[in-house]
Amino acid sequence: MATKVIVCANQKGGVGKTTTAVSLAHGLAMQGKEVLLIDLDPQGNCATALGMQPESGAFYLLTLGQTAVDTTYIRQYVRNTGRERLWLIAGDRQTAAAQMLMNALDKPVSAIRECLDRFLRNGLSYIVIDTSPSQGGLQERALWAADLVIIPTAADYLSTDGVRQMVETLTVLQDDKGWKGALLGVLPTFVEDQVREHKAGLADLRTLFGERILSPIHKAATLRECPGIGQTIFEKDAGSRAADEYTQLVKLVLKY
Repeated sequence: MATKVIVCANQKGGVGKTTTAVSLAHGLAMQGKEVLLIDLDPQGNCATALGMQPESGAFYLLTLGQTAVDTTYIRQYVRNTGRERLWLIAGDRQTAAAQMLMNALDKPVSAIRECLDRFLRNGLSYIVIDTSPSQGGLQERALWAADLVIIPTAADYLSTDGVRQMVETLTVLQDDKGWKGALLGVLPTFVEDQVREHKAGLADLRTLFGERILSPIHKAATLRECPGIGQTIFEKDAGSRAADEYTQLVKLVLKY
């Protein structure tokens, strides 16, 4: 199977992007897939969520060239997460500097896909990428690198415009810049069924985006606690509703 690149993206923060990227990556690894998780958010939260330290691996991935020496250097930053078949290239504040450098050099929209090319022929099943909520060029390049895009979103009135903007961005990439990937779906996160605004927000999202709306992830204290102890939901509470909901997302990805 060819390596598939999955990008979790939204222009808004605080919508469960990192939780989704980490949970999906670990869930796929638990299904026997070799997975590389890449953190392109300068906050470096993927490492923290896995009980590891943020570092500049993403910076070197984005700024070094394609030579054998460059690749050898970058591979030093592919970290074993301590979880079978799950690997991490962590990010930190240096990732923002990489974005500025890429913009200053006027790197093409295909630049991140080209950076990933060194990993696409090495037995990996999936590359899962967490992105920064800011645009600034890095998110657009990450989206263009994707075979599949997931848009995590809050289930409230204010979330609709953000999702619409993301879908419009994907349409522009497809129509004007030759993107060959696809939107897997819009993932409502931290949903509370008893909150009227969430019910209305979900209804609004389904009216606008129809079948693109995925089964929601409900709000759960156990999900909030995971980053603080460096565990994924499958490690902290494998029998929880949240773990089951992320398992359903994993199963959906495996169909593609």
